[in-house]
Amino acid sequence: MPVAEFALDSRLENDTEFLVDWPLCRVLLMRDANYPWCILVPRVVNEHGEVITELYQLDDGQRAQLDKESIALSKFLMQHFSGDKLNVAALGNVVAQLHIHHVVRFQSDAAWPAPVWGKLQATPYEPEALESTRNSLVHGLSGVFG
Repeated sequence: MPVAEFALDSRLENDTEFLVDWPLCRVLLMRDANYPWCILVPRVVNEHGEVITELYQLDDGQRAQLDKESIALSKFLMQHFSGDKLNVAALGNVVAQLHIHHVVRFQSDAAWPAPVWGKLQATPYEPEALESTRNSLVHGLSGVFG
């Protein structure tokens, strides 16, 4: 399904940690310790070799696979972090490349109940916390589709 010419947008590259590649998507951890926050990025380009920007640009099989991967990530994150709510969104106003945010929310988080965007400045993980979080996510997500 994924295309060899896929390249991750540099802004996503700079703001995230690589976790795992699933059949369709790259799974990333957002470098914001305020919330458990992962991003799915379909590794697909269009017929001109450009990354896709919209859900409708995926074919039926790719959309079905994206749905499977989004549901799997959603279930895993909610179980792993025992969240109160999961926010799933594809905005793309700043980064056009299609990417789907999966943000675990808690009634106790600083932005609750508002959306996370623009509410708080991103808080970098402490190095040990980033390594621990990343390792536990990689461990849990690696076997989901393989």
